[in-house]
Amino acid sequence: MDLIEITPRLHMLHFSIGQAYLWRDDEELTLIDAGWAGSADEIGTAIRGVGLDPARIRRIVLTHGHRDHVGSAQELADRFGARILAHRLDAPLIRGEVPVPEPDLLDWEIPLHENGLTVPEAPPTRVDHEVEDGEELGFGDGAVAVHIPGHTPGSIAVHLPEHGVLFAGDTVASVQGVTFGVLHVDRERAMESMRRLAGLKPSILCCGHGAPVTSDAARRLTEAAR
Repeated sequence: MDLIEITPRLHMLHFSIGQAYLWRDDEELTLIDAGWAGSADEIGTAIRGVGLDPARIRRIVLTHGHRDHVGSAQELADRFGARILAHRLDAPLIRGEVPVPEPDLLDWEIPLHENGLTVPEAPPTRVDHEVEDGEELGFGDGAVAVHIPGHTPGSIAVHLPEHGVLFAGDTVASVQGVTFGVLHVDRERAMESMRRLAGLKPSILCCGHGAPVTSDAARRLTEAAR
């Protein structure tokens, strides 16, 4: 697993399927998503490798409840004393109280879905705080949760308006360009959510799959949403 610098305050944790992100404030670290189950040691080692202390992780914000995003959240939280945040509509599936909803698959998405099932299943994971749309999250000089239903009912993006950074979860992908994501539970609502994200006009777009977009992100996201 690689830890790749995007800006001095932002790194990407790259897995073979999907990725998570690390944001650094002066005294605190925040994880956006938590990668695969069983990856806590690798994540801790990667963070130390760039001169940061994983014991400074104060919160783990989960963009949605899929296994490649939730996997190591509780192990990391227990190890380093972090709180886990997620939208209230995905919290029950993250805790294992209800099954993860199946996506409405197009034919060409079926192999992608099957490949995703090779990621280790996430264990039932606690949610310490259930967030709502528009809620400030306590980091990044005013990070805000943006409810973007469609990929899952409780998918969220995380917007850092002071820094022009947008974490879009899986509603948007950046594989071979900025595109609509895949494997949505409700494709129409996910497209509405993508249009909402385009209205935020980010300078840096961080998706759950694909390279971070650091050049002309607002225009590329707007064109994709059209």
